[in-house]
Amino acid sequence: MAALLIDGKAVSARIRRELTEEVARFKEATGVTPGLAVVLVGEDPASQTYVRSKEKSTVKVGMYSEVHRLPAETGEAQLLALVDKLNKEPKIHGILVQLPLPGHMDETKVLNAIDPAKDVDGFHPVNAGRLFTGQESFIPCTPHGIMELLADGGVDLRGKQAVVVGRSNIVGKPIAMLLLQKHATVTICHSRTADLGAVTRQADVLVVAVGRPNFIRGEMVKPGAVVIDVGINRVDGALVGDVDFQSVSEVAGSITPVPGGVGPMTITMLLKNTLAAAQRC
Repeated sequence: MAALLIDGKAVSARIRRELTEEVARFKEATGVTPGLAVVLVGEDPASQTYVRSKEKSTVKVGMYSEVHRLPAETGEAQLLALVDKLNKEPKIHGILVQLPLPGHMDETKVLNAIDPAKDVDGFHPVNAGRLFTGQESFIPCTPHGIMELLADGGVDLRGKQAVVVGRSNIVGKPIAMLLLQKHATVTICHSRTADLGAVTRQADVLVVAVGRPNFIRGEMVKPGAVVIDVGINRVDGALVGDVDFQSVSEVAGSITPVPGGVGPMTITMLLKNTLAAAQRC
């Protein structure tokens, strides 16, 4: 029996409708328009597409959008000066520096320069630490979106075995913390995990974020599992995930497609974080 599709597009559209209403109420009550500033350095085509989508989405829900496009040869000091200016700008509530940055820049230094109160990507050590200790924080957008999808699907995580394949600061580590907060028993795997399939076959909920196309196959999945595919890889001109959709969908109980699964949720959670930042001011 084929797995049920977890429709990220539909969930994202619903949340954006709700956000549009929340933003309108907030603006009417306070006279403040939530503002998001995105900084793009260089000409990376994927980053440019993503930034245009963020700009369009921000305006569509009624927020203020500001995009700063800088040439690839921009100096690190110049970028840090712009971040400092945005930190002090009252009409900007959220700041996002699009990654990757050119090789001559220190990404960690730049991200750490963002005011934690405006760190709507949730990458600053202050927000990462607050997440780790269970305090209110800005949650990184992709893990935040994954949790929304699980909640929308009525997945009860209490006591479940959750396996995360991938240990990045952007997805792997924060999603593990979020799953723990919902009382799942969590295992984090990576490229050096011995007999990976033996571990993934124990998962009631399997989250895959390794950046390797079709890495997880059907024989590595527990029958009936919830499979969340975070990967976005281009193979022969087509987008595919980190999960071999054809074989896994014959085993899993439910699965996110690529595209149309986790992807649409990421920008939506960015908008949600920006509204929260404005509300906290």
